[in-house]
Amino acid sequence: MRPCRVLFVCIGNACRSQMAEAFARVYGQGVLEPASAGLAPAGFIAPDTLQVMAEKNIDLDGCQSKGLDQAGVHFDLIVNMSGYRLPSGGPTPMRDWDVPDPVALSLDRHRQVRDQIEALVNSLILEFRASPPRI
Repeated sequence: MRPCRVLFVCIGNACRSQMAEAFARVYGQGVLEPASAGLAPAGFIAPDTLQVMAEKNIDLDGCQSKGLDQAGVHFDLIVNMSGYRLPSGGPTPMRDWDVPDPVALSLDRHRQVRDQIEALVNSLILEFRASPPRI
């Protein structure tokens, strides 16, 4: 069975969705095929995001902030962390994760958000390992 294609969405694709994509890519090999995008791409990855991910030995150098139109269209699941209602993904299932935007928060709060996202991604991976979606 092929990996589940997951799109992680936040507002700027500068923090939350970048972290989720990176965790899914590192921890979910063979289970998830992740991508990320923002509703209004910031055009950069937040420096604090780069730092807190480096603390987990995950390098985001070379990653770019991108919009939904650049992410592609064929996903098996869309995970929305934007805090906004997304337009229907058609037949693509959607999940909402309530994750605060750390872009203007302290470094310590940024770490807390990172750890929350890591736990959510790991739960998703375990869920799909236990019961792979039919795709």
